[in-house]
Amino acid sequence: MKKKRFEVDDGFRPELLAGASFDGIMEIPVIEKPSEIVIPDDIVPFSQYRKVRATDYALCFNDMDITFSDVIRSPEEYLVLFSKFESVISPDVSLYRDQPLSTQIANIYRNRMIGHYYQSKGLYVIPQIRWGDERTYTTMVLPEKVAFLGVRKHSIVYVSTYGCIRGKENKMHFRNGLEAMLEELEPVVVLVYGSMPDSVFGDFWGRTKFISYPDWISKKRRRTR
Repeated sequence: MKKKRFEVDDGFRPELLAGASFDGIMEIPVIEKPSEIVIPDDIVPFSQYRKVRATDYALCFNDMDITFSDVIRSPEEYLVLFSKFESVISPDVSLYRDQPLSTQIANIYRNRMIGHYYQSKGLYVIPQIRWGDERTYTTMVLPEKVAFLGVRKHSIVYVSTYGCIRGKENKMHFRNGLEAMLEELEPVVVLVYGSMPDSVFGDFWGRTKFISYPDWISKKRRRTR
């Protein structure tokens, strides 16, 4: 009788972390600071990449997680495709405030792990910074602001307001997390995918260089008018 092979997919693909540095007590993989700041002409989400030809686009993952789940499972299968883009944003694995803290940390880890992998293969990677509830962007529970681990100071980062600032509570958490990120990482450039209302960004205009990119849906609506 043939024995069945027992396999456990731990979901963290340690082989992708060859040569990685790790940050903090959580040992989050590091996306290193690039040797130069490259500003993309435009940003296209993964779900729409077939609709663009420009190689000076950045590829982002501001879609439903299921849309790019294969990238998270097998990033090496997309290496050739992604190398055609000028830059790649580290994956936007969702952080929800009602998630257990362990899950929020795991998704931050995945973001940095995939980012490190593509960077190690020669792609220009811009880290996307996401935060969940206060426990990820303050030290109210953990001794470190885990949302910002694995990202070097004084560099280029990416944030998205798309779908993240609807309603008073969401707007408050986004603003508070943004302020914490600016204090912690002191970025030279912040790329922003989505709207930039003064109620969120107004107090921070002089803190760094913000570059705004309309989300794909908004751009499509403008073209059809």
